[in-house]
Amino acid sequence: MNFKSANDILDFAIQKEEEAAELYRDLASTLTRTDMKAVFEGFAKEEMQHRAKLIEVKEGNRIISAEKKIFDLKIAESLVDTKPSPNMDYQHALIFAMKAEKAAFKLYSDLAAATDDQNLKNLFLGLAQEEAKHKLRFEIEYDDQILTEN
Repeated sequence: MNFKSANDILDFAIQKEEEAAELYRDLASTLTRTDMKAVFEGFAKEEMQHRAKLIEVKEGNRIISAEKKIFDLKIAESLVDTKPSPNMDYQHALIFAMKAEKAAFKLYSDLAAATDDQNLKNLFLGLAQEEAKHKLRFEIEYDDQILTEN
């Protein structure tokens, strides 16, 4: 990817958040369990909130900082990938969400590593940390709801 400006990067990130929201909405529409529909609709709303944050950054009304490193439970790394299905249970929904957030974190981390422009690097690292927060939230939920049930 070749970005010419910070706005190009932000437009890319905004698009990725929109795609994630659309993915979660599409999954919700295919699910037969109403509780799982609600989970994925909630994920979609969160992605749209992330999009709104990025728009605020683009408009100069918010700063995303890479100063604070987000703790990682590394639960997603030990789980097998899961594919969405109409009868998906909560455990598999959380696994899917953790893996999606991990992929977004990796994308932004790779983009940060690929640039020599310190401002762009900081922006990418900040976006990566935002994705790490999302992943951590799903990992905590997985730990609380799935791992402690056994």
